[in-house]
Amino acid sequence: MPVISPKKPYRVGRSRTGLGLFATQPIKKGTKIIRYFGPLLDSRKKKDDAIENKYLFELNNRWTIDGSVRKNIARYINHACKPNAESDVKPRKRKVFIRAIKNISPGDEINYDYGTDYFKAYLKPIGCKCDACEKKRKKKRAEARAERLRLKAKAERKALRKAEKQAAKAQKEKLNGRAAGAKTNGARANGRHFNGILSNGHGRARATATTSAAARPKASTKLRTPATALGREQQASA
Repeated sequence: MPVISPKKPYRVGRSRTGLGLFATQPIKKGTKIIRYFGPLLDSRKKKDDAIENKYLFELNNRWTIDGSVRKNIARYINHACKPNAESDVKPRKRKVFIRAIKNISPGDEINYDYGTDYFKAYLKPIGCKCDACEKKRKKKRAEARAERLRLKAKAERKALRKAEKQAAKAQKEKLNGRAAGAKTNGARANGRHFNGILSNGHGRARATATTSAAARPKASTKLRTPATALGREQQASA
């Protein structure tokens, strides 16, 4: 790591993306923190225009700063979608300063927005790792996790309701089967009892009829009266 004067309000330290620049003292909003510098490249020259690296800072259509030199401490400042600093470009002076746009506390990482072109070319393919994007990803992961849990709970409730319906249906069929069996057994018992009553009734009827016939007196011959007998005797004597 480069040696930085203790008078400077920043230091190079480990960041989420590798190395980064961190505040060692309070930095007020509007303060020029550090200059972004390096050799000037002229796009009109093929040799300069052919240079490609991640530290090129374009001033205008012609001039570009090659910030890849190690003395350029500002090159350690990382990109952020919601930064606490910004690049203050002065094309005529061919200079760039990094200026605070928020109050920065000691220990905070200093960052600024690299711009749309750089973001699309270098950051989007691998995914931006700034705090704002990390929070978005965490939020999306939390939402996805919550959605999975919701769907799982919904599926469990559906399975439980289905199991309860099946259990209730089985219980109902079981109760209906018992009721049908009890009804059948009752009908059989009633049939046996009814048949017994009929047998006993016919027996009693037959027995009563026999008894009545036996008890009925035989028809007796008519008794002749004395008057009738006397008349018959008179007819005989005549």
